[in-house]
Amino acid sequence: MPEPALVPPEPMIQPDDVHNRKLIDNVHPAGWVNPTPAGRYHLVAIGAGTAGLVSAAGAAGLGARSAIVERHLMGGDCLNVGCVPSKGVIRAARSWSEARHSAERFGGPIAAGPGDFATAMERMRRLRAGISGNDSAQRFAGLGVDVFLGQGCFVSPEEIEVGGPGGHRLRFRRAVIATGARAAVPAIPGLAEAGYLTNETIFTLTALPARLAVIGGGPIGCEMAQAFARLGSEVTLIDHGGHVLAREDADAAEVVQKAMLADGVHFAFHAEIGEVRRRGAEKVLVLEAGGERREVAADAILCAAGRAPNVEGLGLEAAGVRYGKRGVEVDDHLKTSNPRIYACGDIAARYQFTHLADAQARIVIQNALFLDRFFWGRAKASALTIPWCTYTSPEIAHVGMYEKDAKEKGIEIDTLTIPLSEVDRAILDGADEGFLRLHVNKGKDTILGATLVAEHAGDMLGELCLAVTHGIGLKKIASVIHPYPTQGEVVKKAADAWR
Repeated sequence: MPEPALVPPEPMIQPDDVHNRKLIDNVHPAGWVNPTPAGRYHLVAIGAGTAGLVSAAGAAGLGARSAIVERHLMGGDCLNVGCVPSKGVIRAARSWSEARHSAERFGGPIAAGPGDFATAMERMRRLRAGISGNDSAQRFAGLGVDVFLGQGCFVSPEEIEVGGPGGHRLRFRRAVIATGARAAVPAIPGLAEAGYLTNETIFTLTALPARLAVIGGGPIGCEMAQAFARLGSEVTLIDHGGHVLAREDADAAEVVQKAMLADGVHFAFHAEIGEVRRRGAEKVLVLEAGGERREVAADAILCAAGRAPNVEGLGLEAAGVRYGKRGVEVDDHLKTSNPRIYACGDIAARYQFTHLADAQARIVIQNALFLDRFFWGRAKASALTIPWCTYTSPEIAHVGMYEKDAKEKGIEIDTLTIPLSEVDRAILDGADEGFLRLHVNKGKDTILGATLVAEHAGDMLGELCLAVTHGIGLKKIASVIHPYPTQGEVVKKAADAWR
């Protein structure tokens, strides 16, 4: 008889309420029984985040014997501590902000008094639990994937051992490492003793911190800083750079920074944190900036200063897989130093996005299961066009090249920038602070890159992703009838401006 999977102590995620119990029932059910392993799998994935789930399910869908191993929660960061809960919190924060400003901006009813943070977080947990069925152990078993819950570790170049009562060994023709990444915690004296939050713990909160210090001005730091400020926290964002979102064009980041400032976020730029210490119930961050020292007192600290790959405990040496500080080393086909083993998602990607993990998993399926002799050939990760979006208010969405990328590659470009203040719907919505910027080949209409700063930039970027990926030029976009009035009409305006 197969042995039950190893179940970590309950509760696996806080708080222990009906919604999180439903979540656990789906993504790490207490009574789960690991199956008897097949003789040899065509593909085994370690890690049941997006990359692992897509790899295993895709292989099973093609008729291959596939298995997946997960030590904690199926669905990975995206479902449990990333995309899903963060967007639930952001939506609540946007609603609170709209209510607060409805009277002055639109003549709406006057909203007064504090909101109910616990109810907003309960809503997030309820919705997350409802979504979790998509990533459940039962669903993937129904798709033909052997689901093993327990710690997976390579014990040879072609075997994985799964921990748990009795244990199991899985032999494979191909394997996929998809164990993802976690929040990197800076080595600041006193931080561990004072206590801190990361994306893995901030969504367990049921009471709003009166004062929140956010370390890091990247996407996660900005999203959470603005959201918690809108929910009522006094927020201070600390970064060693000169402005938020350093990857983006400076004027695009400036639009977001001004919006955050208007929402009450305080900034400490060019700042290094010398130490953190406890002072009664509060946490005190000692900053050094411009040769001066200052203190920031907070009730909670959020670390959002980068990510670290989950390579520990995988037995990568036994598998002959090379890795380093940035994760598992792969070639352009996502193959590791062991030709039987691939890696994809946050463990092996320069950019850490759920949609990229999905796309890379599809490359792995093609390359691992369909060899060179098949007409598909070998797919390359470098051929992917990767968009992204930071879900602040307004959002910044980007695809393709920045101007600096074109300069580095010696590509001459023309640049078009269309302010949203020229778009009727944006004006009527009171959301006209952003802009669309397009980079095209000089003298041509081929779109090389796009940056969009708008309230729903991520939803509006799809047309430009299609254009950049498949070489659709502005002439063809200009010939398409776009509905009026929409904020997305800014793309048509850019095409008309080019003409």
